[in-house]
Amino acid sequence: SSKIWAKQFLKRNNIPTASFEVFDDAVKAKEHINKIDYNVVIKADGLAAGKGVIVCKSKDEAEKAIDTMLVDKKFGDAGNKIIIEERIDGIEASYIALSDGKIAISMATSQDHKRVFDNDKGPNTGGMGAYSPTPIIDNDLSQKIQEKIIDKTISSLRNEGITFKGFLYAGIMLKDDEPYVLEYNVRMGDPECQPILMRMDSDLFEYLVGSVDGTLENMEQIAWKNKSAVCIVLASKGYPESYSKGEEIFGLGNAFDDAYIFHAGTKELNKKIITNGGRVLGVTALGDTLESAIKHAYGITEKISWDSKHLRTDIGKKGLAYL
Repeated sequence: SSKIWAKQFLKRNNIPTASFEVFDDAVKAKEHINKIDYNVVIKADGLAAGKGVIVCKSKDEAEKAIDTMLVDKKFGDAGNKIIIEERIDGIEASYIALSDGKIAISMATSQDHKRVFDNDKGPNTGGMGAYSPTPIIDNDLSQKIQEKIIDKTISSLRNEGITFKGFLYAGIMLKDDEPYVLEYNVRMGDPECQPILMRMDSDLFEYLVGSVDGTLENMEQIAWKNKSAVCIVLASKGYPESYSKGEEIFGLGNAFDDAYIFHAGTKELNKKIITNGGRVLGVTALGDTLESAIKHAYGITEKISWDSKHLRTDIGKKGLAYL
């Protein structure tokens, strides 16, 4: 769960990532900011519910982010140390693989939407929506990511005495057709998991067993539906900052074809489903094309309501630009 450990692992194994420095003192961190001539991303070392990364557009924003983590302790112990990382401007995508400690097989490609508002405005969140597959990653780029990042990560871990079994998520920044690791997660992404599994045409359980037993090399490649899937997160207004809870959700009793409503920040109270978190529901739908999947998913979101419902209206549109 340490981003610092992950960055140091990437560096010592020559896996492509942005340059970085580590600090636990706000004064020294600000001195560093004033020495460099590029924009930065500031990250809390530990887990912060997907909110511990602040993309800074100026030195003032960077100094505020440093104070937020090291002085104000907004993220508690997770922010006792921070990473100041060079900001790579490119296209972000998610690449997820399943490993048995020896090899790793890729899942379907996907793209998340981290910012809370349309057109990638506002603060980072745990994810406001995703779609799969993404045309941003073609076959050649997928092979490059698999070889330079995923396979090298698994073999480097093994060389360091770690047998990694399970899902490996690499948050990737693409620049000039080269992939750079932004982050690792040792799980499937949320909301990437939802559209990926909607498209999966194989039995997931068999592959999970293969991961545990170390037998993935004997298994066929995962089969995927020749369709697109889109997940739109319905959140509480105010997320990822302060937001209200306890609002009744309407429209969940409707029947939807080729779609699932994944619950997150909800709970049942007096036979009613009410909001109980920032990200509340993940409306996930299939379509023959990305455009039709987007239309299907947004059509469902219109039938679900509560007082402070918030959603982005542009999920998947980045992918349409590449078709």
